[in-house]
Amino acid sequence: MTSDDVMPAPDPGAGGEVAPGDVAVDGASAGVPRVDDAVRRQRWRLLLGEGGTPDGGAVRLSADQLAMDAALAALYDTGPGGGAGAPRSAGLGGSAPRVARWLGDIRTYFPSSVVEVMQRDAVDRLGLRRLLLEPELLAAVQPDVGLVSTLVSLRHQMPETTRATARHVVAQVVAEIERRIATATRSAVTGALRGDRTHRPRPRDVDWHATIRANLRHWLPEHRTLVPHRLVGRSRASSTVARDVVLAVDQSGSMADSVVYSAVFGAVLASMRSLRTSLVVFDTSVVDLTDQLADPVDVLFSTQLGGGTDINRAVAYCQGLVARPADTLFVLISDLYEGGIRAELLRRVASMQASGVQVLVLLALSDSGAPAYDHETAAALAGLGTPAFACTPDVFPELLAVALGRGDVGAWVPRYQEGQAAGR
Repeated sequence: MTSDDVMPAPDPGAGGEVAPGDVAVDGASAGVPRVDDAVRRQRWRLLLGEGGTPDGGAVRLSADQLAMDAALAALYDTGPGGGAGAPRSAGLGGSAPRVARWLGDIRTYFPSSVVEVMQRDAVDRLGLRRLLLEPELLAAVQPDVGLVSTLVSLRHQMPETTRATARHVVAQVVAEIERRIATATRSAVTGALRGDRTHRPRPRDVDWHATIRANLRHWLPEHRTLVPHRLVGRSRASSTVARDVVLAVDQSGSMADSVVYSAVFGAVLASMRSLRTSLVVFDTSVVDLTDQLADPVDVLFSTQLGGGTDINRAVAYCQGLVARPADTLFVLISDLYEGGIRAELLRRVASMQASGVQVLVLLALSDSGAPAYDHETAAALAGLGTPAFACTPDVFPELLAVALGRGDVGAWVPRYQEGQAAGR
């Protein structure tokens, strides 16, 4: 962003100025609502900064607007010692953690097109280029899911000398997530897909607790012995693929954390022989990353965070992956802001359900809770019998077990949400 991009400050007393995002109206369109003066002043204040308007300090900003203003000020406002009207200069210095937090903030508060401009300006003005050019500085940052999202979104601007360090940082976070969720996920899936109960189990497949309960009537007190008349156990699960799982993940900027967790879960599920797992990421285009599931780091560096969203197109692609509808679990992870054809999306979901596909819709798969989402689309999906809700990574294995075990997900969701509300 340069000085040529900054509009002149409006005269607060003039009525003819049009604020950013405002629409001028004439007598013929006098019935069209226009932005009130307070909102107009807030917009000019955010655009020009506190020192750029005569009454900048008097304009009241909301908490989100203050966060936006701080992100803009860090990039474009004057540094220490600069007064109003002085040339704008960078305000983050050389602090790698502050730069990482700033990058996360701008993804939160600005659309992807603006984020791209601000990131390019940051590379040139803030010393962000230094962060990317110095592997030691990057390695000193505390790795977390937010940093992974940042590095993935900046990978095209990253020099070759830093990519190895960036990949190492991402691999650290991926490994930590795997340690956190892999065992629970494999146990949950194995339990859901284990063989049917049998009364002629092999010795190592005997369920001794169930066997004792079933034979209590045969307790011989004089011998202090239980004589089992029948054994209870599970038949050994088949080595063939029992279920197909298709994960479709929205890679728009607001879903960055969900993309990270989905990549790791996809890799864990793909490692299980009882499942055939596919992973598809999408914005306005669709990319099938199934062949990279052996390495979730490769998956993450193949995503493109940001951009628009065409959920209908992604669901249409995933329909083509379904070979065994009655044995397929389709998981859509998206905030449901549809840039494609919403009515067609709903028809496709209904068609998948009618064919026997089990459909789950997650508004987020992260620790951040429910994001902003399209309530109308979520309500329409609920009307089809598919509730849309946010799920944490720690609880996702339990949800998978219910779904793969052909349980009642609709009954499980209220219990889960009550547990979350109670601080479980």
